[in-house]
Amino acid sequence: MPRMPHPTPAELRRDPHPLRGRTALVTGASRRGGIGFAVARRLAAYGASVYLHHHVAHDQEMPWGADRPDEVAAAVRDARGDDEAVVVHGPADLTAPDAPAQLIRDAADALGGRLDIVVANHALSGSDGTLDTIDAAMLDAHWAVDARSVVLLVQAFARHRAAVPDEPGGRVVMMTSGQDIADGMPGEIAYALQKGALASITRSLATTLAPRCVTVNTVNPGPVDTDYMDGEAYDAIAGLFPAKRWGMPDDPARLVAWLSTDEAAWITGQVIDSEGGFRRTLV
Repeated sequence: MPRMPHPTPAELRRDPHPLRGRTALVTGASRRGGIGFAVARRLAAYGASVYLHHHVAHDQEMPWGADRPDEVAAAVRDARGDDEAVVVHGPADLTAPDAPAQLIRDAADALGGRLDIVVANHALSGSDGTLDTIDAAMLDAHWAVDARSVVLLVQAFARHRAAVPDEPGGRVVMMTSGQDIADGMPGEIAYALQKGALASITRSLATTLAPRCVTVNTVNPGPVDTDYMDGEAYDAIAGLFPAKRWGMPDDPARLVAWLSTDEAAWITGQVIDSEGGFRRTLV
């Protein structure tokens, strides 16, 4: 078998738009303070056409409130790095069993029939508790959104990619929450359980999708300032970072965007921490 040649000098120079001509679905990209929005902006800046998934009803129930999908999409469009790229958005309640497959179809149709990248950023906030306070309803709610919908989304994407065998550039990036580090998340048992499931299934999904030229990786962004905390608690957590600041949405977004490029073609089946040296206890 012949060896791969060394990259040419031109190939070593970075293309400012490494995702030109590719298409991406980013779930949970419903508000400008979130990680999904930051990821979408990065992908658009790299030249990708992007479909933003949102579920406004969820955000309306949260302390931070809902954003306006049209304005979120417009802000992503402003970051576009390729004049031919498009940015569109659409809703989906991923608690419905058939919703993930429909979302893949909707995104592919809106982006010209092709989908290359799926970033599963969505998650259920709230409706959780400690081991003493959780109940079956809490566990089921988090299972449906945080784990089941993600696996069904990947399944639908894999079936979509089956129509373009051996075409490189397929990417799946899932999100976890560091639930396996230090003391875990004893106050959010249902959420930690489902995020742990995604971390555990990463390698199995990567092995399954490798023949279809799709990589699968999971990112743990660590504590990120998405407008859900302030005051003394906010300052205390900032003090646990060597940089004395929280992670910002663009911190994990840079990693997710890089994993979506050809530079990350040889990385798959990995759970990668992007925590800026976060220490869970003061030393």
